[in-house]
Amino acid sequence: MPTKSIASESVSPAITLAREVLLMESDAVRSLASRLDSAFDQAVQMLLGCSGRVVVTGVGKSGAIARKMAGILSSTGTPALFLHPAEGVHGDLGVVTSDDIVIVLSYSGQSDEILNILPVVTRIGARCIAFTGSPGSPLAQAADTVLDVTVEREACPLGLAPTCSTTAALALGDALALAVMQERRFTREDFARFHPSGSLGRRLILKVRDIMRSGAEIAVCSTTASLKDALFAITGAGAGAACVVDETGAFVGVITDGDVRRHLLADGSLTASAHEVMTSPAVTTSPERLAVEGLHIMEERKIGDLPVLESGKPVGVLMLKDLTKAGLV
Repeated sequence: MPTKSIASESVSPAITLAREVLLMESDAVRSLASRLDSAFDQAVQMLLGCSGRVVVTGVGKSGAIARKMAGILSSTGTPALFLHPAEGVHGDLGVVTSDDIVIVLSYSGQSDEILNILPVVTRIGARCIAFTGSPGSPLAQAADTVLDVTVEREACPLGLAPTCSTTAALALGDALALAVMQERRFTREDFARFHPSGSLGRRLILKVRDIMRSGAEIAVCSTTASLKDALFAITGAGAGAACVVDETGAFVGVITDGDVRRHLLADGSLTASAHEVMTSPAVTTSPERLAVEGLHIMEERKIGDLPVLESGKPVGVLMLKDLTKAGLV
């Protein structure tokens, strides 16, 4: 049965408009790339040299973009906060210092709320980066650096609602934050430090020591212990395997409940010693390795318990179900 081509589909007016909006906004962002100039480099250097914080401000839809910009800057190594300009003239400008840089978003460059705070920012001594579509506006004239976010037109059918202009400002804000991040040599580990509750943060911060079971939760038996004793140790610890140690307490191998079951099927006896049935040498890890590295070992070897050794002796066990609970799986 022939398939219907996209071109021959009956497309609703809503989808037609949505496609037009998406194409117009993507064109608006694409046009920014060809217009980037030395002003962008200057903005990057200003942020890199900022000894205070970056204060991002804007009103209306530009305010929403300013909030997001403050967030992406903060999470990529540039301390930033959002300041509502209307609240600024009622005392909140007290957060701005001469060590700060103020990023101001206003497409028209002449919003009353913005114009009200600019003289104060100047008196404080903070430098200013403007995101505007009006390079000749009062905002642009007051700023130290101007980033042009001019768009040909808005995607709104009425030509009124900020759409292409806010998308362009959002994209340029991301580009600025990431350019600064790269210049700072901001690493994945740095990013994780600011996102300790996120999946990436957990993967880059949590070590085996943070998740492993220790103390009474480790199943340990000697090389001379019977399989019955080993099975009791595994059951008592609620584990899936026991660490087998010699007379000095040094790790020599591992015995799993699966090893015990397989031996019973073959021999029918629990009197054999742990030394006879254990796996040796066995794969192990250390407390200071990243937990996600332990996870990779366990996935590769298809095991659910990974002994953790320190100075050759078992100090813990990493269990797959605990890694799952920690959100690493």
